Amino acid sequence: MKSISISPVPLTQKKFFKFGDVIEIKDRKHSVINNGMCKRYDNLSEVIVDSRLGKSGISIFRGQPYDLPLEIQLLERHPLGSQAFMPLHSKPFLVIVAEDTNGRPSIPKVFFTNGIQGINIHKNTWHGVLTPLFTECDFLVVDRIGPGSNLEEFRLTQKIIIQFNKKEALITP
Repeated sequence: MKSISISPVPLTQKKFFKFGDVIEIKDRKHSVINNGMCKRYDNLSEVIVDSRLGKSGISIFRGQPYDLPLEIQLLERHPLGSQAFMPLHSKPFLVIVAEDTNGRPSIPKVFFTNGIQGINIHKNTWHGVLTPLFTECDFLVVDRIGPGSNLEEFRLTQKIIIQFNKKEALITP
């Protein structure tokens, strides 16, 4: 079976909208609070949770960096809620997502962040694992916490390789 090579592209809301929201303040409206000393950016994304089967919770995930090229072996999705990741660092990371085709993920799309963008992946959207590029990184995660399984995994049978020079992520605005 022939392998597929994928090159990441910069993360933008326009390119990512099918899969979720980009959480960033660039070009977003704000209000001024705290006696003029703070800008508040409201409603950047909404974490959706099936409230009959859980609640939203805040966690911290600590991810190890990946070497490139990287073979994507597993995609997952969460049928009971969206999942938001906000970096607690300023290092670019990869975002791997795929559309659903009859209950299976399609060929993934891969994005790289500018280091300060977060994402909220829509519920039931196939996505890759947390993929830091440079160093161990912490992420604030808001997602569904509760009973029952909110995880579906799919092991890929086709070889899919992410080809990317990490330095590109550092120089792209």
